[in-house]
Amino acid sequence: MTGIATFSVAAFDTRDPLGLARFYSALTGWPIRAGDEAPGSDWVQLDAGGGPTIACQLAPGHTPPDWPGDAHPQQAHLDFDVPDLDEGETRVLAIGARKHEVQPGTDFRVYLDPAGHPFCLVLKG
Repeated sequence: MTGIATFSVAAFDTRDPLGLARFYSALTGWPIRAGDEAPGSDWVQLDAGGGPTIACQLAPGHTPPDWPGDAHPQQAHLDFDVPDLDEGETRVLAIGARKHEVQPGTDFRVYLDPAGHPFCLVLKG
């Protein structure tokens, strides 16, 4: 079956596009796209080296998701594979993530990025 389109970017709303892009750059190791680090940019994209990537767009009224509640549902989240959950946790907390109080599994952990979007570190051996 031939697809209609090619997935290219997952974009997150945030009050601080550059700050959130710096967080995801530190998490993934992908640099911020050349020219996107200008103060006041309303769209900041990472350079994943040709594959799908992450972007952060200005949303002045952004309200963080309230997962697992329904008042402001997350609607989507990203999973990142790590070989060691404890080491991954130490590193994401050091760059500004917060560990979510709800942890429903044993082979993954839920965190919040600086704008409050949930994401998971998933144990992959």
